[in-house]
Amino acid sequence: LSLSFQAGVRSQEVSQSPRSLTVQEGERVSMNCTYQNSAFNYFPWYKQEPGKGPELLMDIRSNRNKKENKRVTILLNKRDRHLSLHITNAQTGDSGAYFCAGS
Repeated sequence: LSLSFQAGVRSQEVSQSPRSLTVQEGERVSMNCTYQNSAFNYFPWYKQEPGKGPELLMDIRSNRNKKENKRVTILLNKRDRHLSLHITNAQTGDSGAYFCAGS
């Protein structure tokens, strides 16, 4: 069973990598996001399943550098303007498009 992950729309403010990846069930997934505006202090990650609108998966604020909820972790490095999303033990329902944002 292969799971597909797609990056969201690239903008001048935020960019994601990798653009897409495929993993096997049970593997760890990592997605990265860099942003240009050092004033950003709120960073949501959205997940969009086929045929549906984006839904908030998890968010983090700039006063934290890590947030965890079950299998999902967000890491934030304000100095490098970088955040990452990690999903452990990937499941079928994790497939979809993932968007990072900043404000």
